[in-house]
Amino acid sequence: MSEILTSPNFQTQVLQHLGKMHGFDAIGISNIDLFEAEQRLFKWLHSNYHGTMTWMERHGFKRSRPAVLVPHTLSIISVRMNYLPPNSADAVMILNHPTRAYISRYALGRDYHKLLRQRLEKLAQALQKTIGPFGYRVFTDSAPVLEKPIAVKAGLGWMGKHTNILHREAGSWFFLGEIYTDLPLPETGALESHCGRCNACIEVCPTQAIVAPYVLDARRCISYLTIEHTGSIPLELRPLMGNRIYGCDDCQLICPWNRFAQTSPEADFAARQGLDAPRLSELLQWSEAEFLRKLEGSAIRRIGYERWLRNIAVALGNMPPSAEIRALLQQRRNTIESELVREHIDWALTRQIG
Repeated sequence: MSEILTSPNFQTQVLQHLGKMHGFDAIGISNIDLFEAEQRLFKWLHSNYHGTMTWMERHGFKRSRPAVLVPHTLSIISVRMNYLPPNSADAVMILNHPTRAYISRYALGRDYHKLLRQRLEKLAQALQKTIGPFGYRVFTDSAPVLEKPIAVKAGLGWMGKHTNILHREAGSWFFLGEIYTDLPLPETGALESHCGRCNACIEVCPTQAIVAPYVLDARRCISYLTIEHTGSIPLELRPLMGNRIYGCDDCQLICPWNRFAQTSPEADFAARQGLDAPRLSELLQWSEAEFLRKLEGSAIRRIGYERWLRNIAVALGNMPPSAEIRALLQQRRNTIESELVREHIDWALTRQIG
């Protein structure tokens, strides 16, 4: 019996079964050789495409060499979980409705980090109960981990030209998570790419942030500008942001493979607080206390109230001129102390006046 329990093939079969039981939509296994991904990362950093995300430069080789981050790691278990919320407002409709705010679909519900981390931990513990103790550590966008190249090596999808992972039966609307383990598990193998000559994601990007196939200049990406960037948004990019106040999904919305994307049954990913179609004018009037209360448990909360107002001001500046919006912007300017927010409101007022 002990020989069966220690068989890598048996362990993999058990892992796949337990993964489905814990709500994961796919599981793959890879080795820890990320040399090619490491070279691409260094080239990307050297080009300064990471902008102000200086944390991408830290940790030495821990990001690209799993055994340096977690000693004795032999295999990586990579998981995929769909997040597209059902019954939410149509994304394209909201993008074409300038009085509404567009929030990236992944952030409409509760913050995914806690749910995925708990599920990964439970999965590892369930596997231990079946095959015996082993060393492991779980991750979900929470440490220096190259989760996308790992997912590609594990066969969870291929790297799209927009740098998101794609799968023929799932599109790209899914989260990724990893378990670094000292188990010598057999690899599941990578998939063939099916992007072909399609460049839809490159062509649709509002700010032309995809500077070449598989190369993203984060400094131009609306997700970076609205989430990671802490300072003033470059003037030339503001008109291109439209009504996107937290993230951007254009490259995913245009992708033909997302016709096959599956919605998520997870209640935590369902849209909360009407965030799938909120009015910009109402969001601007939230106090900081309302921001913290209404976005409790949301990934959006981490950008803070100042950046929240900054982003909304840009979106209001991109609305058709309106006396009502001008009055609202002026009123809020008089009550806000942040110079960053005031500067963006001034820009919006200039746009509204025409």
